[in-house]
Amino acid sequence: MVTIISSTNRPGSHTLKLAQYYQQQLREKGTEAGLLSLTDLPCNLLQSDMYGKRTPEFEPIQQIITQTDKFLFIIPEYNGSFPGVLKVLIDACAFPESFYEKKAALVGLSSGKYGNIRGIDHFTGVCHYIHLNIMSLKIHIASINKELDENGQLFKADTVKFTNEQIDKFIKF
Repeated sequence: MVTIISSTNRPGSHTLKLAQYYQQQLREKGTEAGLLSLTDLPCNLLQSDMYGKRTPEFEPIQQIITQTDKFLFIIPEYNGSFPGVLKVLIDACAFPESFYEKKAALVGLSSGKYGNIRGIDHFTGVCHYIHLNIMSLKIHIASINKELDENGQLFKADTVKFTNEQIDKFIKF
């Protein structure tokens, strides 16, 4: 099972739009992928589901994570790194069965000019620690507000070329 994680809980984000774009592109290439938006996390996750506790609200998310073999993380830049809510998700999930020896691809995005390079590096370190195998081709999309059209589609030739390359490699990974 493949799961795309829209790694922010910000409503109406470019991250979710980009995650939906990747889901559509994977489908067009014959690979079905689920989409987990961190806007769907329980509001009280920090108090209710940390350190081995499980509530009925988090259990469906845990099941998705456990059943996933390959993840595609779409990660926006938050204060020079990745969103804290993504780390909370990792910490709330059961270890080791959630991520151990599974595969993942990473896509960084930002409204600035670096496409979350530093945040992707930070998250790669977390992934290595939990034994999540990271695909070597990581994409960084800068100025995301200028990359998506009104229909949520990437339209700049270079960005489309590199995301297609990553998608093709992810399918084979």
